[in-house]
Amino acid sequence: MLKTFLLTFLLFFFISLNAQEKNESILKPAKIGFLYNFGTNENFIFNDVDYTYATNTLKAQAFYNLGTWKNLNFELIVQPQVQFLKHQLINESFVLETEENYVEKRAEFTKPKTMNLYGLEFGFAVKKRLTDKLDFQGTVSLGFSYIDTRTERIAKGFTFIENFSVGFSHQIFTNSFMYLGTNFGHVSNLNFQQPNNGYNILGLEIGYSYILN
Repeated sequence: MLKTFLLTFLLFFFISLNAQEKNESILKPAKIGFLYNFGTNENFIFNDVDYTYATNTLKAQAFYNLGTWKNLNFELIVQPQVQFLKHQLINESFVLETEENYVEKRAEFTKPKTMNLYGLEFGFAVKKRLTDKLDFQGTVSLGFSYIDTRTERIAKGFTFIENFSVGFSHQIFTNSFMYLGTNFGHVSNLNFQQPNNGYNILGLEIGYSYILN
């Protein structure tokens, strides 16, 4: 799945580069903006009783037009970000007695933790016009990140971030848009390190973007 996504993403990215006007900088975005997201594993979909996990995420956004097909508009969204995380192991038996230093690990991991994740995420967005000023938007995203604290679920260091978002983009002024949506998020490291149980969240997000001239 990851390889398919990466290949699809790279294909659309290079197509978009080749489609740019010769006198237009390919590095200049069509829009810039920011997005705030709050997500937690304690919800009606995930709600893993072994642990608590919540994130407050701030993303800067640069939007690149990829073109249109039929009644759909396509965008690439580049999103550097920082995630402020809170986590606690609730079920100490999640750390098995067969693990090395399991007593020390249980004591460490059952304490509440405040962590940070720093990442760069690439989103492939599809927009469908509903009215003159309202679009329905779906976005699939993949990113690379660094988490600064180890837990019983994931090692400190390199991770992947994956998100699927749906929401609505509304034009509030001539060049300004507000976005409101929800997302499913996942953090893991593809077994580059152990442990790699990862985190899952359901979140709400709100964003603002502005068209550049």
